[in-house]
Amino acid sequence: MKNVACSWSGGKDCCMALLEAKAMGYNPVVLLNMMHEDGKTSRSHSLPVKMLRQQAKAMNINIVTIPTSRDHYEINFIHALKQLKNEFNIEGIVYGDIDLVAHRDWQERVCKIVELEAILPLWERKRITLAHEIVDAGIESIIVAANSVMGERFLGETYSSKMIDELQEIGVDSCGEDGEFHSFVVNSPLHKNKVQIPDCPRKFKDDFHFIDWQTI
Repeated sequence: MKNVACSWSGGKDCCMALLEAKAMGYNPVVLLNMMHEDGKTSRSHSLPVKMLRQQAKAMNINIVTIPTSRDHYEINFIHALKQLKNEFNIEGIVYGDIDLVAHRDWQERVCKIVELEAILPLWERKRITLAHEIVDAGIESIIVAANSVMGERFLGETYSSKMIDELQEIGVDSCGEDGEFHSFVVNSPLHKNKVQIPDCPRKFKDDFHFIDWQTI
């Protein structure tokens, strides 16, 4: 059984990818998240490191967070993979991407440099089908950021089959693969216990409504 890491945003897609990788026979041993330069929030979903660590603890898995600027992202990501390979004896890394070819090309290229396998269990799945499969798999996630088309009312709501149908009705991609919204997983078959979400204020900036985690 191969030890693997997971490129972890904290959201539903990477959780589904990790769940499926485990079903494929891989052994997930560590999560990897790339943070903003100050190391306080993630670059992908702007989640606080405290919440990411709570996720990892609930899943009984290690997490490594790496501060980086945008300009030095690739070199720091490659360095992180080398670190995980040495420390956790990983042979591959799981990604939650679905169909963005440029993302896959980059992932495979950096993995090749470190001699790791790029594992994409969700690749080329039909988005609407995958959305329902995520819910059916028992992955419970909440919306932590939503664009202006969705509006503030989606914040804090659980990603569900009903929501998926509503997203289709208003013309928003059901998986949010184009960045329309971000999710945070609070429970799944990988979790030993549910992550509790603190009551935080909400803000609107750059055409996005989002949960403001600054108070935790």
